[in-house]
Amino acid sequence: MGTVDDSLAELPEPNRGCLQRVIEIARTVVPEAEEGMSYGMPALRFEGKPLLGVTAAAKHLSVFPFSPAVIDAVADRLVGYSLSKGTIRFTPEHPLPEDVVTEIVRLRRAEILR
Repeated sequence: MGTVDDSLAELPEPNRGCLQRVIEIARTVVPEAEEGMSYGMPALRFEGKPLLGVTAAAKHLSVFPFSPAVIDAVADRLVGYSLSKGTIRFTPEHPLPEDVVTEIVRLRRAEILR
């Protein structure tokens, strides 16, 4: 196990399963991503740069694509979710759509490769 897996293992359900699914999708899109830390949170890294971070707070879960442009690109598909410049917030009861997670990771990978 690594930094991301270890961090997720410490979370209670249903938060753990919800964030694990996000990470599984990211690993499918970018299988060469490595576990690490970025900005103090567990994150997958690609080409030495942060690809996707995840955290759990008291009342929500968060995904960090490390890119305002990526969030802007999928914002119209995330109506009803709490978005900020660098964060997408959601709950286990209202998880992120898997196709949107796939697109977030795909866009961030492309951005890193530029």
